[in-house]
Amino acid sequence: MRAFVFLLVFANLLFYAFSAGYFGRPGSEDAHRMTQQLHPERLRIVSRGEAPAEEKPAPSPPETAKGEPASVCLTWESLPETEAKRIGELLNSRFSDFNIERKPVGEASSMQWWVFIPPQSSRAETERKAGQLRSLGISDYFIVTEGAQRLAISLGIFSAQSRAEERLAELKTKGVRTARVGERPGRESTFSLRATGPRAQHADLLAALAENSRNEAQNCK
Repeated sequence: MRAFVFLLVFANLLFYAFSAGYFGRPGSEDAHRMTQQLHPERLRIVSRGEAPAEEKPAPSPPETAKGEPASVCLTWESLPETEAKRIGELLNSRFSDFNIERKPVGEASSMQWWVFIPPQSSRAETERKAGQLRSLGISDYFIVTEGAQRLAISLGIFSAQSRAEERLAELKTKGVRTARVGERPGRESTFSLRATGPRAQHADLLAALAENSRNEAQNCK
């Protein structure tokens, strides 16, 4: 009986020694860990020696006030050369932030002759002269509204001086005394203008144009 009890105690000691590792373990510590891993194929490497970079949200685009674009575009079509030059000089001197594009759209014509009454001092005076012409039975005339001869009254334009002299003689027989014959420069070359610049200067530019030009700008299409 005592022998049986001794064998039972001895067996328990052997089992304890084995489970505690007194009889040796696998060849390396990593090999021992591998025997304890349940699913090694599910491991994922997230970094190699450094902390993962923190993700930052992408910056949102700047908002525009009331949805309006930051720039404005104006255009003029078929401007006489002198007027295109005047507007260009205004933009360059007072609104240098605007970019200007100038393109020719029409060529100049040759010298002509015309019969005319010289420019009057005011629109009212020009209208009075026109009334005198109508009272003499002359209706084929027009009042010049632009250029160096503004407020003159044209009574005919001719390609030859002799034809202009004949027209003047005819008018004198009807009682016209202040008309004369003169050289009329041919039609000026014409240009289109396109100006693009900051919307913040739009109102000031329109006000300056109203003071310096009779040609109204249009919004670009």
